[in-house]
Amino acid sequence: MTKEQRTKNKEQMKVIGLMSGTSVDGVDAALVEISGHRENLDVTLLAAETYPYPEWLQREILAVCAGKALTMKEFCELDDAIAQQFAKRAQQLEKDTGTAADLIGSHGQTVFHRPPQDTLGYSLQLGRGAVIAHLSQRPTVSNFRAADIAQNGQGAPLVPKVDACLLSHPSQTRCVQNIGGISNVTYLPPRSQPDWDNKIVGWDNGPGNSLLDLAVQCLTGGEQYYDENGQWAAQGTPNLKLLENWLETDFFQQPPPKSTGRELFGADYFERVWKQAQDYDLSPADLLASLTELTVSAIAQDYQRFLPQLPETILLCGGGSRNHYLKQRLQQTFPEVEVTTTDAVGLDSHAKEAIAFAVLAYWRYWDQFPSNLPQVTGAKKSVLLGEIAPP
Repeated sequence: MTKEQRTKNKEQMKVIGLMSGTSVDGVDAALVEISGHRENLDVTLLAAETYPYPEWLQREILAVCAGKALTMKEFCELDDAIAQQFAKRAQQLEKDTGTAADLIGSHGQTVFHRPPQDTLGYSLQLGRGAVIAHLSQRPTVSNFRAADIAQNGQGAPLVPKVDACLLSHPSQTRCVQNIGGISNVTYLPPRSQPDWDNKIVGWDNGPGNSLLDLAVQCLTGGEQYYDENGQWAAQGTPNLKLLENWLETDFFQQPPPKSTGRELFGADYFERVWKQAQDYDLSPADLLASLTELTVSAIAQDYQRFLPQLPETILLCGGGSRNHYLKQRLQQTFPEVEVTTTDAVGLDSHAKEAIAFAVLAYWRYWDQFPSNLPQVTGAKKSVLLGEIAPP
């Protein structure tokens, strides 16, 4: 279908965005209605849901992220199983809302990410778009990172242009702080500033929930997967000597553009953290408080070193936005900055990343609009993101 045909046939598109992040909690699905052109979009959230992975599939994904070897047959089966889950969840959202989508945008499930160094980077998301398109009978845009990486970019974070479209303010400086398994920031200068869009920056800060979740699973023998609302960590006291040691990790000293994943802040890193903590005789709550402080300190250190100025508002999203203790520590770290969530400005904080991939799919499929930001990812130029699979 040509752009002219799409424009003629549709004034609006209903798009499902699908996302599963480094926390590997499950599939976030958002159904949105989008109209407009380029950055001038109207985006309305119609429905959103998080669908947990089956336990066996979650275990397998986490094992692969931690380095488990697979035969090619096992690899293909895992790829198909993830794609089937994504397609099933898109269909479930359509069924529950009684609304048929025109398009699906799927980030897939990241199982490996290598930022560019001496060679091009590499990032692998499982859950093939072609399978999703076939099972759902909806055109599907996927594999969003590849085009940016081909231009020597990091391939992440990819949502800052969407953040700018949906969350920038005419006169206020904002940071959109996503805290999933990994935390990442988008800095948004006021739109009233000259050349404001070229002043947008963003990068990965370091661990978000990844180490905290691993600690909770270790401390409870696998009976719990996360610290709800940060209640357990709130009972502890951070160990500042340990924190100082952890912050010496090279990634925290690296200037943007930078991205990371479970390859660095995953099981191996947590094993070192766990061993170091034994020397300090920490209580479980102290360990969780210390790991929370690592997430907060990595964000704070990056803001102070690499932002043109501190924002007036920090807008939290992702699973970490529900961690009240983490949010409290951020507010205490930045007493003159308002720390709130994207809900406060009209964008669902839990569905925000899935919404972003619906917008990225819309830009790719209908608008043919380049949607990476080279100053964020380090890519040589702005390019179209995503590959289109017809139904």
